[in-house]
Amino acid sequence: MRERAAERHDRLLELVRARGSARVSELAAQLGVSPVTVRRDVEFLANEGRLDRVHGSVSWPGATDAPPQGGPASGPGPVPRELVIGMLAPNATYYFAEVIRGAHEAAAAAGARLVLRISDYRPQEDAGRAAGLLAAGAEGLLIAPGWKEPDDPVEHGAWIAGLPVPTVLLERRGVPGRELDDLDRVCSDHSHGVLIAVRHLLGLGHSTPLLVARADSPTAIAVRAGYRYALDALGLKSPLPPIGSVSAEVDPAGFERAVQALFTAVLAGRATAALVHNDVDAIRIVQRLAELGVRVPDDLALVAYDDEVAALADIPLTAVAPPKHEVGRYAAELLIERLRGGTGGGPGAGAEGPRRHVDLLPRLRVRSSCGAPSETLPNRATPQS
Repeated sequence: MRERAAERHDRLLELVRARGSARVSELAAQLGVSPVTVRRDVEFLANEGRLDRVHGSVSWPGATDAPPQGGPASGPGPVPRELVIGMLAPNATYYFAEVIRGAHEAAAAAGARLVLRISDYRPQEDAGRAAGLLAAGAEGLLIAPGWKEPDDPVEHGAWIAGLPVPTVLLERRGVPGRELDDLDRVCSDHSHGVLIAVRHLLGLGHSTPLLVARADSPTAIAVRAGYRYALDALGLKSPLPPIGSVSAEVDPAGFERAVQALFTAVLAGRATAALVHNDVDAIRIVQRLAELGVRVPDDLALVAYDDEVAALADIPLTAVAPPKHEVGRYAAELLIERLRGGTGGGPGAGAEGPRRHVDLLPRLRVRSSCGAPSETLPNRATPQS
């Protein structure tokens, strides 16, 4: 079977990491490929900042005293290389783009390098991609598994607890009582996000808002659980069960059924407000409701969940904004403190310190779609134990 480029890149990185530097011809011989292929691979990896190349040889970043052209070393040996941390994310767009940006900025500020791999929401491939990060020199990992179904943490998560390096979960929670629940994690508190949305709509004089939500991601599942939590906490009962939504591109008929269910509830007077996960679905629902004669916010106050593109709608959408950038930053800072033995000053954050479960609070950004004056409520993203 022909070796994939990503697998060859991992082997090349491991060879250079072990040696500090090597000539292209030597790498070609050890990898069993042509020098042209190695030069192409080296160019790709150098452009990503994962290798340095000089005059026919390649070196690990920071190994400035490595032997030139395969000759004997004239100095005391390679200087200490920078700390490398790996990050596995389900995608690099929409929600996780900002998480990745926060982690990257924190790593750069600490003098570390972040190496990223994407799972494309294929949890069965997560372990292999994490192994690739380790082969690329990662000394600690930030892991956001590509889970989509409620059973995925059990079916596709046990491998994480056996990783040989410090690991922090991002926007994912292990099953209570199982191995992953003992790991460090940094998450948005989606239950709190739903609660502040429901509380806001109640404060505007609406009855219990309906929930329109997907069920195809950990965030969607957490929003659904948060809705149940919010109603219990406020002593409320929903007039209707949550309306299941789906992507309009993937299942147009299913999306239309969700719109029609909400439309019917508004016409029957059973709903004057709704919370919709996510932004893209909320924008399309508002557009479709307008075609059916239901106006937002006049006939229906609406709050979106995610706040990725909510402000760009024709009617700017009030939205719950999870602290995505801060999740990435806190997680990277925690991992780096673990790797450096707590030298960053965090209380008990060293390699032997107690594990941490950090919840960051979303905030509500008030715009036109709920019928209230636009403002940003001062709910800061602060850690909760």
